[in-house]
Amino acid sequence: MSRVRAAFFGSKLRALATIGVLLLVTLGGAVAGGLLGVPSVVGLENTFGEVTEDSTAVETELVVSNPNPIGVDTDDVSVSYALAMNDVDMARGERRGVTVGTGNSTVPLTTDLDNGAIPAWWVSHVDAGERTTVAVDATVSSDRLGREGELTHEHGIETDVIGEFNSTETRPVNANQPLIDDPVLYVNETTGEWGDVSESETPIETAFVVYNPNDEPYVITELGYEITMNDVDVGSGATHDTHVIGGGETETLEATTAIDATRLDEWWVTHLDDGVHGHQVSELRIEFYAVVELPTGEAVTVPLEELTHEDTLETDVFDEGLGTDRTPSDGDSSESDDGSSDGGDASDDDSAADDGNDTADGSENETDEGDTDDEDDTDDVESDDDDTDDEDDDDGISIPLLWAGGAGHS
Repeated sequence: MSRVRAAFFGSKLRALATIGVLLLVTLGGAVAGGLLGVPSVVGLENTFGEVTEDSTAVETELVVSNPNPIGVDTDDVSVSYALAMNDVDMARGERRGVTVGTGNSTVPLTTDLDNGAIPAWWVSHVDAGERTTVAVDATVSSDRLGREGELTHEHGIETDVIGEFNSTETRPVNANQPLIDDPVLYVNETTGEWGDVSESETPIETAFVVYNPNDEPYVITELGYEITMNDVDVGSGATHDTHVIGGGETETLEATTAIDATRLDEWWVTHLDDGVHGHQVSELRIEFYAVVELPTGEAVTVPLEELTHEDTLETDVFDEGLGTDRTPSDGDSSESDDGSSDGGDASDDDSAADDGNDTADGSENETDEGDTDDEDDTDDVESDDDDTDDEDDDDGISIPLLWAGGAGHS
């Protein structure tokens, strides 16, 4: 009886082995004949996870389509991805041993974004005119099949940090000192543009057209600034050039402000914090002050509150359709009767008035009252709504922001 059972089971095992070999041969022939298709990436979804001082978790879900009638669960199948921003290689990663069922399967990935890489991206963003092209390549490959399926997607990010700094609104400068009639000066125009960026800073070249409505000259010996993003100090400094502004005269003051790129990893943490100003939303603020030498010889530090520049910086890194329909704040909406945009040509008759608040009749001293460049209305972050050709991804592909140095893991 034992011989019968051994012969029976032995023949059964041999039969199963034979069937297995036949299946492998059949699969091999199907592969060689092109009857089996290679799995491909048909969609990506990404969200930011836990954020610390040093890193940001990026949660990614890859949608992999397997056109074959059987699933795959071997070390042979791998998923790789590469991210570039402004043609800068930001990250590459790979996960092997991916389980792929029939049809569509979701493959989760978690990647640690190195916050220390944020400054390099910011510099490239400013250097490109506040534009970033986010490009991602995702690939599923099989050594056994000898083929791979690849998906490439791009979308753009645009900001306009300093566009609204350009203004022809007249704003008073008050010394708030006893026995001194305010305003002591008027700022009739402000302009700003990005300077030559470097790896460590992104400078902003600013200019102020200042008019003195008084008979006495005023001397400005220092013009300083402080820049914050979500209350994080990202730049400060001062210029010590001396400017003498005679009575009834106009002078252009120039100052170079700069955002310290090395501080932006700290800012990034607040940028992703929903509890600050919202997810991927930041408030940029530039405050100015001047050291003014009064006719009495006394030097006073005057906060230039009317010149404070505020702007909202919004990003949508993953092309998620975040709220970017904000209306830009109109820094030039208020009217002014206290100075002229042409330097105060009609100010001689009233410049010595006791209260010092009016420099001319309203009919003779018109300002532009908020006529800034209309192009600022489009400074909101723009995301590309292009649909991909993949039928499984109706809403376009969310882009994984995976920085150099981050390692993917399940």
